[in-house]
Amino acid sequence: MGGLKDKYCIVGVGETAYVRGSGRSTRSMGVEAVRAAMADAGLDATDVDGMLCYQVGDSTLSQTIATDLGIRLNFYTDTYGGGSSTETIIGLAMGAIEAGMCSTVAVFRSMNGYSSLRMGGRPAPSGPGPARLVGDALDTTPYGVSSPAQRFQFTFARHMQTYGTTNEQLAAVKVAHAKHASNNPRAYYRKRVTVDDVLDSRWIVKPACHLLDCCVETDNATCVIVTSADRARDLRQRPAYIMSVTGRANKPYQDPLAHYQCDPITRQAGYYGGRIAFRNAGVEPADIQLTGCYDAFTFTPVLLFEGYGFCAEGEGGDYVSGGTIELGGARPNNTSGGQLCEGYTHGMNLVIENVRQLRHQADDSCPGWREGEHTYDHAEGGCRQVRDVEVAMNMGWGTPAVSSALIMRR
Repeated sequence: MGGLKDKYCIVGVGETAYVRGSGRSTRSMGVEAVRAAMADAGLDATDVDGMLCYQVGDSTLSQTIATDLGIRLNFYTDTYGGGSSTETIIGLAMGAIEAGMCSTVAVFRSMNGYSSLRMGGRPAPSGPGPARLVGDALDTTPYGVSSPAQRFQFTFARHMQTYGTTNEQLAAVKVAHAKHASNNPRAYYRKRVTVDDVLDSRWIVKPACHLLDCCVETDNATCVIVTSADRARDLRQRPAYIMSVTGRANKPYQDPLAHYQCDPITRQAGYYGGRIAFRNAGVEPADIQLTGCYDAFTFTPVLLFEGYGFCAEGEGGDYVSGGTIELGGARPNNTSGGQLCEGYTHGMNLVIENVRQLRHQADDSCPGWREGEHTYDHAEGGCRQVRDVEVAMNMGWGTPAVSSALIMRR
């Protein structure tokens, strides 16, 4: 991977609206998102010859989307997975191009995450019935542990016990992301909130998950297009150069129930993935100006920031609550509002946002945002562009034991 630095780029991004109750198929939304990303890049159907998607039994596969768009594929694959998948399959797209199997790859995710299949929840009325319990579900579901909030809670409960991390510090993540979302016309939740708003919302799972500590569930499709730097020079948008990527790095004992046997329990797999990502990019955490950190819950960024070395283990609570991650702070995070406020996409929208930021084209309320003209006034309803941002990083979360990362530059 070290030899691939800056050789590949993201040249197009696209998405549908982030809604609840889309009334549409994942097929229809997937076609819209891929078409939008192609238009953003200035590509047509004959220019794209590779396609990748990921799903958890809840989407439409690549061949169908390609057929609807008139794309003839030289390479495709559909992978299974959620939160650690975006960065992973961007890396796979680079590998497919490097191997000569294709030249330009559309990477998409389409999901009715609110109105249809909901991870860890009961199926939608129109969906399939309950599945048989097999594998590690036999050790969790009969005892009431089925949702991600429940499964991940053990790790963060230990963090709170060991380091004294507080609910007020976690609430600061929601407060920051809500501020950013208030300047994002596409965000599902655009209302700013306070720490007290988060703490006063009902408990979902104690000790770390109030309702407002949890991401918004939405229906949406998203897409990014990957191609070579040589080809990117002839396309419509300024490319976001990929400095490095790491996919689904694991802790020792990575089985969902076994990683608790590896001390410290609070260490996220980014501790291992970060070594690859930073080495191959030739940068350190201090060089990163903007982050897109997986925020299924307010505690996941805390563990990711520690794992990837943005702060020491046990200091994540102070990192997220001290103003660093806010617009105008030293290293803003999830400037679209993230999955806590903009929409839940298994991480794809966080990459899309960082691409727009690196173009200096955050689509906010500034009249000249398309030309990269911004006020940098981050007051409510105003600008969300990060000034002079050159290097950005995305950090994905599958479980506490699995993580992926992507470092890009302008």
